[in-house]
Amino acid sequence: MSYLLVKHAHLGFVLLSLGLFVFRLGLSVRQSAYLQRRWLRILPHVNDTLLLLCGLWLASQIRQYPFVNSPWLTAKLLALLLYIALGTLAIKRAPSPGLRLLFGLLALLVFAYMLAVAITKSPLAGLTL
Repeated sequence: MSYLLVKHAHLGFVLLSLGLFVFRLGLSVRQSAYLQRRWLRILPHVNDTLLLLCGLWLASQIRQYPFVNSPWLTAKLLALLLYIALGTLAIKRAPSPGLRLLFGLLALLVFAYMLAVAITKSPLAGLTL
């Protein structure tokens, strides 16, 4: 499989993931019943699985491995775990719309950090003033 094809697919999945998160966050903050639609509960998980699989394939192709020889991928993976936790609070677990919005905004900051790390290949991306 072509490296560029997978890289562009990965970028597409990133954009779709972000769009779906922002859309779902808006529905969650508004406490909309639309959030319970079957497709809206399944599609983000399918997309994020494809995103992760592409990322793993790309990492293997460039021979960069988290916790082994790639501090930037390690930072990105740890940030991904934080993003998932914050996203879960924002969409499902926070008890009030205000807290859902707060956790959603924090998740978006972590998402921005992951993008900066991916672009710069530095775990300090976006952290220095």
